[in-house]
Amino acid sequence: MNKAFGKKGLKLCTALMAVVLVFTGCGSKGSSDNSSKELSSIEGRYTIDPETPAWKLDKKEETTDLTWYVNADWWNTDFGKDLVTKKIKEDLNINIKFITGDDTKLNTIFAGGEMPDMLTIFDSNSPVVQKAATWALPLNDLADKYDPYFNKVAAKDTMNWFQLADGKTYGYPNYSNTQNDFDSGNIPAKTAFVIRKDVYEAIGKPTIGTPEEFKSVMQQIKKQFPAMIPFGFNSIGTGTGSLGDVLQDFIGVPMETENGEFYNRNLDEDYLTWLKTLNEVYRNGDISDDSFADDGTAFEEKLKSGKYATLMLDGTPQQSGNLQIFMTENPDKEYIAIDGPQSTVGHEPTLNQSGITGWMITYVTKKAKDPAKAIQIYTYLLSEEGQKLMNYGIEGETYKVNEAGKIEFLPEIKDLQLNNADKFKKDYRMGEFMFFGHDRDKVSNDAFADSIKQMQEWGKGKLKPHFILENINPAQGTPEARSLSAIDTNWNTTLVSMIRAKDEATFDSTLAAYKSFLKDNNWDKIAEIRTEKMKSNKEKLGLK
Repeated sequence: MNKAFGKKGLKLCTALMAVVLVFTGCGSKGSSDNSSKELSSIEGRYTIDPETPAWKLDKKEETTDLTWYVNADWWNTDFGKDLVTKKIKEDLNINIKFITGDDTKLNTIFAGGEMPDMLTIFDSNSPVVQKAATWALPLNDLADKYDPYFNKVAAKDTMNWFQLADGKTYGYPNYSNTQNDFDSGNIPAKTAFVIRKDVYEAIGKPTIGTPEEFKSVMQQIKKQFPAMIPFGFNSIGTGTGSLGDVLQDFIGVPMETENGEFYNRNLDEDYLTWLKTLNEVYRNGDISDDSFADDGTAFEEKLKSGKYATLMLDGTPQQSGNLQIFMTENPDKEYIAIDGPQSTVGHEPTLNQSGITGWMITYVTKKAKDPAKAIQIYTYLLSEEGQKLMNYGIEGETYKVNEAGKIEFLPEIKDLQLNNADKFKKDYRMGEFMFFGHDRDKVSNDAFADSIKQMQEWGKGKLKPHFILENINPAQGTPEARSLSAIDTNWNTTLVSMIRAKDEATFDSTLAAYKSFLKDNNWDKIAEIRTEKMKSNKEKLGLK
């Protein structure tokens, strides 16, 4: 997500530049440490077996203490107190001390601070990731020496995707969805155009697919429900909310040109037609000015109270709690997904989900005291056993398998999930401790709140991988990266200005100014870099 500059933005930028300087400044030192350190022996502990996870074989009696740095201040550092991490601690005979921080602390670590045993970061384009061979151990080598069962539970496509120039893979993410995952149909959509059920029925369940239908329905809603906001969208903040690439995906804007080159989706004529439609809806008084200024909290409060009649909603799992509150308190008025805006040129929706890059990429550092135990953590959490534990807990204690073979929370656990979220999180932590988690492992009836199940059902068949667009931005610290940052900030402002334009002429002049800004800020070179990286992505994935 793009962030506007300010004191906070400047601080973040300074920290990131510092990380870049650390890695570029000590390049010769780092390159001399490219080869993997001599891996410690496990003789006497266990003999590896490709058919058995190493954690089941390891005879080490003393508990292994590991430090694990997570580059996020919000991460819950508790370990061994809730059901999920208590079970992990028991099965693996480990004790994990989580350390959290921001980019400034990450920079301190790499500038000579104490290196942890394991490290999790979020930005796959950062110098830390690109230089992983200088400070992390190859997962391939760890698996070969300590735990070959890892190769059975790690996705081959994901391993290839994160492979560095030396042919080895150092980091593994969570929520890395491969083509097989998308093809399975087990990944739920996270985007939907939703409408309150009572509103939908009251206005006769109309179609809202064309711009003219959309404008008409918004006027109808305002007339019949004057206290409501006819159309809303995710908090914009310093980005584009759900009116940027989310809306583009919803109407199926192409991801590349016919020649396989990078395509500026912001200038797609189909998309611009819908932005002009939203501008007319705004000028008709059917979009609230507050929606452009509301932060996440204000947006969620309006969602919980059912203030919006319709919404272009992204991140339905993250909003499921707010939707559930409204649903529980207002029977038969819950939000439901409908087809909503559609392409004016016949494109089908290409809804996005977490891609193959995933997020929260975890590494074993060269300072790891017990690298054998570290790779066992990967294998354990990636396995079906680990995935069930993280999502549903322990069979018989928190869930059962019904006659249809589906996992269901036990009644008292389900009640806690619905009515006492704080206690559910503190005592059990299912669905929160998700290192190496996967969307495909959330196919149980109880993996998501009831409030979004219909939305996920609506989204079936509408997902399309956006693999070719992942990690295609210019390298940090380059002139093109700085230009792109300025362009993204300009686009965020431009998008809002176009939707709020006082007339069509102002809309057109605002768009023309954006096009000029592109020319003045090295856009052609940025597009060229993105095209080359798209080609590289296709090669990694074996795509034509």
